[in-house]
Amino acid sequence: MRTATVERKTRETEIAVSLDLDGAGDSDVDTGIGFLDHMLESFARHSMIDLKVRAQGDLHVDYHHTTEDTAIVIGQAVKKALGDFGGITRFGSALIPMDETLTRVAVDVANRPYLVWRVEIPKPKLGEMDTELFKEWFQAFAQNAGICLHVENLYGSNTHHIVESCFKGLARALRQAVAPDERLEGEIASTKGVPGEKA
Repeated sequence: MRTATVERKTRETEIAVSLDLDGAGDSDVDTGIGFLDHMLESFARHSMIDLKVRAQGDLHVDYHHTTEDTAIVIGQAVKKALGDFGGITRFGSALIPMDETLTRVAVDVANRPYLVWRVEIPKPKLGEMDTELFKEWFQAFAQNAGICLHVENLYGSNTHHIVESCFKGLARALRQAVAPDERLEGEIASTKGVPGEKA
């Protein structure tokens, strides 16, 4: 079973995440930030990862700590559920259209974290949420999941569509990459034979 539960408590936030990489895309998410909940529910549905998130944070300050720390814990849970990264397809990509928007996402799930973020978001706010926080979310997720993640919005004008297409793109690319490849027979898809090495 590729499942994991991770909890993290700081002076700023208290986060608990449980997930199943081989789930049905079910979600039970409560971060206190409505739009972030919507994105995480979409992420779960399109990745087919069962995801439960409970987050309490210093929202009276702003949404930064809760947004970033939620990504840290989800990333840690993904990495924990992957174990030694053996037997997975490793690479995945997605091209996501949403009305006038088109976004491309590619991942390498090999314990070599890196983020390339080529996304220009037209508006500084979505509701009460600062849109600059979405880069922080993707950065924290990539680092803690051990994923090389490239996100590029090719074009678009609607802020909601641009952000949502990024989350859906990550979900679909990750779904491909973590899928078991039976031909690997549990081995790591690398000529080095260990995760975190170039090859």
